[in-house]
Amino acid sequence: MWDQKYIKELENRNAVRDAAGGEARVARQHEQGKMTARERVEYLFDKGTFVEIGAFQQSEAAYLPEKKRLPGDGVVTGYGKINGRLVYASSQDFTVNGGTLGAVHAQKICHAMDLAVKSRAPFICINDGGGARIEEGVHALDGYAEIFKRNTHASGLIPQISVVLGPCAGGACYSPAITDFIFMVENTAQMFITGPGVVKAVTGEQISAMDLGGAQVHKATSGVVHFAYSDDKSCLDGVRKLLGYLPQSAFERSPVTKFNYKDRSSQIQDMVPENSKRVFDVRGPISVLVDEDSFFEVQPDFAKNVVVGFARIEGKAVGVVASQPQYLAGTLDIDASDKAARFIRFCDCFNIPLLTMADVPGYMPGKKQEYNGIIRHGAKLLYAYAEATVPKITLIMRKAFGGAYIAMDSKHLGSDYVLAWPIAQIAVMGAEGAVDIIHKKEIAAAADPKQARADFIAQYENEHLNPYIAASTGSIDEVVSPTETRARIIAAFNSLEANNPIPTECKKHGNVPL
Repeated sequence: MWDQKYIKELENRNAVRDAAGGEARVARQHEQGKMTARERVEYLFDKGTFVEIGAFQQSEAAYLPEKKRLPGDGVVTGYGKINGRLVYASSQDFTVNGGTLGAVHAQKICHAMDLAVKSRAPFICINDGGGARIEEGVHALDGYAEIFKRNTHASGLIPQISVVLGPCAGGACYSPAITDFIFMVENTAQMFITGPGVVKAVTGEQISAMDLGGAQVHKATSGVVHFAYSDDKSCLDGVRKLLGYLPQSAFERSPVTKFNYKDRSSQIQDMVPENSKRVFDVRGPISVLVDEDSFFEVQPDFAKNVVVGFARIEGKAVGVVASQPQYLAGTLDIDASDKAARFIRFCDCFNIPLLTMADVPGYMPGKKQEYNGIIRHGAKLLYAYAEATVPKITLIMRKAFGGAYIAMDSKHLGSDYVLAWPIAQIAVMGAEGAVDIIHKKEIAAAADPKQARADFIAQYENEHLNPYIAASTGSIDEVVSPTETRARIIAAFNSLEANNPIPTECKKHGNVPL
């Protein structure tokens, strides 16, 4: 029989570990509406499955005060199951040294990341820390570099998700930026490279931490954040939901789930106006074509002229990229190109088929777009589609003009199967612009220029803007009615699935931030 002192010592050490930074700091965390590091992982993972690793590691830095050398060194790391599948995670503990990152703190995160890669399982990093630990100087900075390197090597190999539930400042921001998706809580979380104090010292501008790097800024203006929620629990629920659409690694497909579908295809004609100048919310037809309540939008508040997100069709995960006529008439601009391109590349990394829904009048014109590099940014979208080897289906809903027609995964850019509704218009430009160029002299010389222009527009629309011209050349595979569309999409994806082999030895490519 063992001497019980050994068991007692273990229990005591576990109690010290579980106490984190002490009752007062835990209470302060709760007063701010924040969960503790352990509460977060226990809530995120399936009940009773989380296994902590490195619980008793602590800093050995001689220059660090004894009171700061606590078990775990301010981060909880380990593994468990989410939705019944293996996941690795780290969760910074703000109650211990403000969640700052030192050498041992970084070593623990790196070890969990290495195990995730070895196990081919997703990795989740929960951020709630004050950045690099000043007392550990260059050792803390080297720790960040080790994490960034692993983020990069794991990119495109396993899904990486960052969850920002408190401060994430300075170099700490760049690990989330390399990962595939960033979740953020409103009101209690901030991300910025240089804080308000530095901004004021350098520029003289007085700005609050939330105005500089809160969730509202990053979800709508910077585009850094993909999902924002009101509190820790709803944010972690969102992470669980996202994982349900994703495979474990680049060497698997996403799980197939049970599904519900109520045929509402007859409503599409009411949702999508025949007049291409009238706007509509593309989420309507998306909801009709995919399984019931399965669409999970990514970055809904950023670059609203394009909608991207995950959905299921007959229980199988797909990525959706759709023009949004409600904003900027669905034109493509810099932000929309970046948003869509990175989403497409993620889907390609992880074997998720792509459904593109186009209603695009062109690229956004103007000096601002040109000066800020619409050519360079627009090329990212072209590259992403052309590079992707997953099954790709395109539906042209209404207009698809000029270079934007190509960029929304046209047949010759690489779409496997292109469908169009009977009201679709495919051309270099719209009828009005084309007529003003082609028939400029005839209109000017006409007895009634206004009527002449209207006649030329009608003629151009009849002769050039119907989908059957594109279908006759093979640029469109099929013109279908709204009621047939879902069935055609299902048939096309099923036919392509067998010719979509899963990588067995190496990943396709990384998911570089765009």
